[in-house]
Formats: sequence, C-alpha cells, structure tokens
Amino acid sequence: MTTDRKPFLDVRSEIGKLKAVMLHRPGRELERITPQYLHELLFDDIPWLKKMREEHDGFADALRMRGCTVYYYEDMLAEILKDNHVKEDLVIEVLTKCNIANPDLEELIKGFLMEKDPQVIAEIMIAGLHKKDFPDIQREKRLVDHIKEEYPFYINPLPNLYFTRDPGAVIGNGLSVNSMNTHARDRETMILKYIYMHHPSFEKEVSPLWYDYDRRYSLEGGDILVLGENVIAVGCSERTSARGIEDLAMNLFKGDDKIKQVIAVQIPFTRAYMHLDTVFTMVDYDKFTIYPGVEDKVKAFCLTEGKTCPKVEPMGNLQDALKKTLNIPSIQFIQSGGGDEVTAAREQWNDSTNTLAIAPGVVVTYNRNEASNTTLRKHGIEVVEIEGSELVRGRGGPRCMSMPLNREKI
Repeated sequence: MTTDRKPFLDVRSEIGKLKAVMLHRPGRELERITPQYLHELLFDDIPWLKKMREEHDGFADALRMRGCTVYYYEDMLAEILKDNHVKEDLVIEVLTKCNIANPDLEELIKGFLMEKDPQVIAEIMIAGLHKKDFPDIQREKRLVDHIKEEYPFYINPLPNLYFTRDPGAVIGNGLSVNSMNTHARDRETMILKYIYMHHPSFEKEVSPLWYDYDRRYSLEGGDILVLGENVIAVGCSERTSARGIEDLAMNLFKGDDKIKQVIAVQIPFTRAYMHLDTVFTMVDYDKFTIYPGVEDKVKAFCLTEGKTCPKVEPMGNLQDALKKTLNIPSIQFIQSGGGDEVTAAREQWNDSTNTLAIAPGVVVTYNRNEASNTTLRKHGIEVVEIEGSELVRGRGGPRCMSMPLNREKI
C-alpha cells in the first residue's frame, strides 16, 4: 500500500526501535480462574493478581524508559464505548457469541450492560459477567437455564488477554486481526476488531486489514515474525493452520507492495512448542535465540505470489532459509539455557526464548532465566530483565505480552 500519509501502525522488522506498543494490564479476569476451569481457560496454574500487576507495571515501565509509548487495550476499548452505537453493537455481538441461548435473558443482560458507563462495560467485556453480579430478576426459566445453572458466568472472563501478541499483529502499515485456534480467546480478537474499526489512532483508512477474526482458518500472532521489510515468517504450529498462512500471504502480496516472501516454518504440533516465538525469536540483524535442537525439527517453505494461491517452494534448513531471505552471509543461533539440555528445558518452560526486541541487539527477558540471559550477553546482546514469577504462569514471555504498533525503520 502506497500513501503520502504516515500511518500510526508501522512495523517493518522484529528489531527496529520500539516506539509504540499495545499491552493489557492483568485485571479481575485472572481472579476468576478456578482449578476446575483451568484447562478450559488455557491456564496451568492459579496466578496471584497483585504480584502479577506489579510485575506487568515493571514491564511497561521498562518499555517507557526506552522511549516506547504504551497503549492499553482496556483504555482503548473504554474510549470507543463512549459511542452508544458502538457500545450496543459490541454488547449484542458478545451476547450472541456467549451462547446464552435464551433471547429473553439476552435482552435483560443487554439492558443491564447498556446502562453502565464505558469503563465498567470495558471491564465486564474482559473480566466477564458473573451470575452473582447480575440482578436476580424474576423470570421464567427455560431448559438451557436449568442445564447451565451451576456454570458461574453469563460472559466468560478473558484471562489470556495480557498476551496481546496473539489476537493481533501489525505487519507493515496494516493489521492482522487473527482467528484464534481456541474458542476461549475468540472475544479477544472480536474486541480488537472493534478497536481497529472505531478508535481514531488505528486510522483504518490508511491501515488495511490483512486478516479477520471470523475467518475459518486459525492464525495466531505468536507465530508471526516480521523479519524485514520484504519478508515475514509464520509458524505452522499447534495454533496456526497452513491455510491461514496461505490466506494471510496472499492478502499481503496483493495489498503491500514491499512484502515479497512469506516463510512458513513448520514446528512440532505440541503445547511445548505452542507458537514459533516460544522456541525462536530475532534479537539482532543476524542473531536469533533458539531452543536447542528445534532447528533439526522444523521445515521451511518459501511462499511467493501466485494467481489464486501462493507458490510454495520447500527450502533447506532454517539457517539457510534465513540467510537466503534476509540476504546476509551468516546467521547466529544463540541457544537458550547455554545449550545445556536440562537447563534449556527448564528455562524454556519459563519462556527464555520468548524475547522482545526493543532495538537492534536489545531485548527484554524474564530475570529468572539466568543461563539464557548470560548466554545472550556473551553474544553481544543487551538484556533488559524484568520480574516474571507470576506473569509466567500463563506460559508466555515479554514478546507474548506485547503487540508492537510502531517501530523505527532499520
């Protein structure tokens, strides 16, 4: 897309100085996780919210100290809900997707929500609507009400939202509003689409939509790496489908005159390798941190523009694929855990490879991953450490917790 106007959204690399980012500060939704619903809500443990928020504030402050403007998902949502038409449209769509299956009850909840101010509704859209928070109105119950009587929510909480990387990804001047693999996260992308459509910062007139949350084929932001101005990599993983990658690629080829290649990286379809960025991230022009041994378990394919679907060319190993597409003579893979199998496995569980580059050769990591951080420093990388003892319980690191909106050109 060519335009004389400089869009707010502008990400052409993984490592350009980070100028603007979207975060979500953990809220009451985390306090609504109970042991019996851990699996359904994609968590392995019960987090401690007070400590989690302290750690997240430290993360946001670390970004601000490096010159990055922090935007909060929940604040942008509240701002667009000041428009009653937007508020009504969102409430109706959310209630429809919640499968309440009782039109009379849906209408009562809609009326209840429409009376709330934007900040309160924004919190409910994220933290959920517990049945005890809804007035006990006398009404005739339908079968579905009796069947769901023990379930505590009318609107489910969104405890994964502080991982803002997955619902959306800025690529070039546009936005991919992703189609999540699990229904537990569908509302995250739905709300992001509303923010894109109605918040003035997103300037949809000059920032195209590369993908949409209602598409059939899954695509998640943790699998999308903007390697450079002309090429992105997308992991084909447990969460991102091959067809989703193809559809995104074709949209980019048709809509962005700079992007010429999409490198699909097939990784093992397991929770341990949930997204590409849980085992592999870019930290400098020619340096990547990687979980030891993963390079032997992946396949790479080069996608270029075709008439109706991308042309697909199998490539060599991951290192050769990166050298070719980035047009550089050599690539350094920095093994997490110092290359030690046991240490790497322990620290990978704590997202040691999920680094967030905030400038070339400068990354944010959890301080608990001591061996991996030491290894990065030995390879000339500046490491900005943050606390993450509670944040890590959701199985995500600094990259997972951030959606870059704007980076300087490199």
